[in-house]
Amino acid sequence: MIPTYNCPFIGSAIESALAQSYGHKEVIVVNDGSTEHTELIQPYLDRIRYMEKSNGGTGSALNAGIREARGQYFTWLSSDDLYAADKLEKQLAYMGSVQADACYSAFDIINEHNQITGTFRAGFGDRRAFYEAMRAGNVINGCTVMLKREVFDHVGLFDESLKCTQDYDLWCRILQHYHFHYLDEPLVQYRVHSGMSTKKLSDTLAKERSYVQQRYSELFQRLLSR
Repeated sequence: MIPTYNCPFIGSAIESALAQSYGHKEVIVVNDGSTEHTELIQPYLDRIRYMEKSNGGTGSALNAGIREARGQYFTWLSSDDLYAADKLEKQLAYMGSVQADACYSAFDIINEHNQITGTFRAGFGDRRAFYEAMRAGNVINGCTVMLKREVFDHVGLFDESLKCTQDYDLWCRILQHYHFHYLDEPLVQYRVHSGMSTKKLSDTLAKERSYVQQRYSELFQRLLSR
């Protein structure tokens, strides 16, 4: 699932999704009301499922794609990020080996020129340490996540009222019923650049983070009391 809004990197994101070593996939690109860079999508229209909608934010674009998806698993690729060529193959194999319903991984950090500038690992020694970290903030990069499709049937879709923390909110809902397994291998290249939404909407991000933390404070109290 690739939601996009006026992103100059969308072509590279689509390329990395189509280049996956795992062959049984569908690539759904959801244009969330873009007015720029849509010409970068045109060369791939015969190899992707393409949707257009009015601008509603990342959560609404993801939900629109999820409703149309036919696969048994869900992954999300931001339009300015990249997948490692074997991301789907390795994550599916790992999830099968541990019987996981939800999984996330480490990721590399890249710049505007695709140069790796660092690696972020978000593994924890035990579940309590993981829950403590999640209570303090979102340690799961959404583009590293793979979920079984049935998880949405159980916990619902992304909260479209949240413009920056729709992922944090969903992960918290998932933790009420499932465990997030961690694959300690960088399977995504997360691009840091001047136009990224987390920089443009930093104030909104901070407010929404506090809201989500308050919304699920009792959940984490229960998880940490086990």
